[in-house]
Amino acid sequence: MRTKPTFIAADAKRLIGRKYSDSVIQNDMQLWPFKVVASSDDRPEIIVKYKGEEKRLCAEEISSMVLTKMREIAEKFLESPVKNAVVTVPAYFNDSQRKATKDAGAIAGLDIMRIINEPIAAALAYGLQKRANNVGKRNVFIFDLGGGTFDVSLLTLKDDHSFDVKATAGDTHLGGEDFDNRMVNYLVKEFKRKNRVDISGNPRALRRLRTACERTKRTLSFDTESTIDIDAIYEGIDFHMLVTRAKFEQLNIDLFEKCLEIVKSCLTDAKMNKSSVDDVVLVGGSSRIPKVQQLLQDFFKGKDLCSSINPDEAVAYGAAVQAALLCEGIKNVPNLVLQDVTPLSLGTSIVGDVMSVVIPRNTSIPVKKTREYITINDNKSDVTIKVYEGERMIASENNLLGLFDLSVRRAPRGLPIQVCFTIDADGILNVSAEEKTSGNKNDITVTNENGRLSSEEIKRMIEEAEHLKSEDMKHVKKVRAINALDDYLYDMKKVMKDDSVIYKLTSAEKVKINSAKIKGKKLIDGTQDEGTFVFVDFLRELQRTFESALNRFNVGK
Repeated sequence: MRTKPTFIAADAKRLIGRKYSDSVIQNDMQLWPFKVVASSDDRPEIIVKYKGEEKRLCAEEISSMVLTKMREIAEKFLESPVKNAVVTVPAYFNDSQRKATKDAGAIAGLDIMRIINEPIAAALAYGLQKRANNVGKRNVFIFDLGGGTFDVSLLTLKDDHSFDVKATAGDTHLGGEDFDNRMVNYLVKEFKRKNRVDISGNPRALRRLRTACERTKRTLSFDTESTIDIDAIYEGIDFHMLVTRAKFEQLNIDLFEKCLEIVKSCLTDAKMNKSSVDDVVLVGGSSRIPKVQQLLQDFFKGKDLCSSINPDEAVAYGAAVQAALLCEGIKNVPNLVLQDVTPLSLGTSIVGDVMSVVIPRNTSIPVKKTREYITINDNKSDVTIKVYEGERMIASENNLLGLFDLSVRRAPRGLPIQVCFTIDADGILNVSAEEKTSGNKNDITVTNENGRLSSEEIKRMIEEAEHLKSEDMKHVKKVRAINALDDYLYDMKKVMKDDSVIYKLTSAEKVKINSAKIKGKKLIDGTQDEGTFVFVDFLRELQRTFESALNRFNVGK
């Protein structure tokens, strides 16, 4: 899609369920060509241009558009409506991010039957493939390095086809995009050094460079070097640079080593030695990077890395298996039992800002645990229950999921209060509190303060998505027309570099063709506010002008 990069929305997965004030969002904003602003409740919103006007979209809306497109593809293939879905998320997604993902599904008109962790879905795919040969239990380590997130999980596959998750770890902000960013920053500095020109403030140039870096990263997975060529990246200056695999590895070695630290953390949490791991399964496109594979293989003492399942498809395959397990009336459903775990400790704050853990990290889910607390002041009429997730002993240093007040009878200090934490199969938390003597109760799942969309907001977004469907189709047609014109101009440019062609053209023809090329380039690089027919008609006129000149001396396109 060729449009202004400041209006291309991306990285919704890194935004979803987070606050605008989050330091992670603030750091990423320095690298994104699009603009992100804060909503009234500190939720990040992406600025896009629609029908000549600026529009704000939250990450849930962007994700819902992706889910809607996937549903349409599935319905076309199956030739039947799709209403339900199983959605996978990074293992280290927190409670707010999981709920926001469910909201995105609701906006897309889907009933999210279950949310499962991505490495667990990959394990399902791997386990189903290996079940015929699985004798006794096997400890399987899932290494999932994708475009934006990194997750690892250690599972035990038993011969009764059960999957017991021992531990999980990860980083929701480590992946292929971070490797791309390192390469982009390096090449921007090199371009400035060679040409005395700084392109860091030009979104269009950065977008073109980032796209080239993504392509180069993939090439370096099977080749030792790759050349980046970009015509007129900035002020008419061409970009030409050779990037070697060694240089790419040097730029990212600390990030690769960070992956290994997370691997070690997962094994420590599971209280398992690396020698006890039977299989190491690679998932995610970035797991193809040779240096990553080398470091991982060295860590596991030369153990062969399993690549029998497609790293790009494993998670989706596992989600399909989970969906089959949840649905009735499906033939040949595998007899599998999945026991997942919670990635972070959950608890509440007590006197002195101390984190009192109710559900420890890596506890099997679904789970329900209750703890008793007492009031610390005389004659209190209510107490505040603050719910946190994280591993810090200081409660306020962890992630605040929500809070609520519980009315209690006035009594001397020491009044007992029962607090119950419940995590369902989707990994979503509900916390309730009860004061037994009065019978007063209250609970919390997640409020708007935690980034959850209200039912009214979800309804509005669903209606808006339906209303804008026809407008979206018009936009697609326009984009195709612009792309067709851009492709033809590119082909013209290549032909005009042929001296044998230039020699046979008259001066008048050269002027006419060059004039048409300039006009077409201005049309594409302009505001693009014109109707689709403008680009279609111009392409036809351009084809007539160029091809009539070539046909005069029988030179083909």
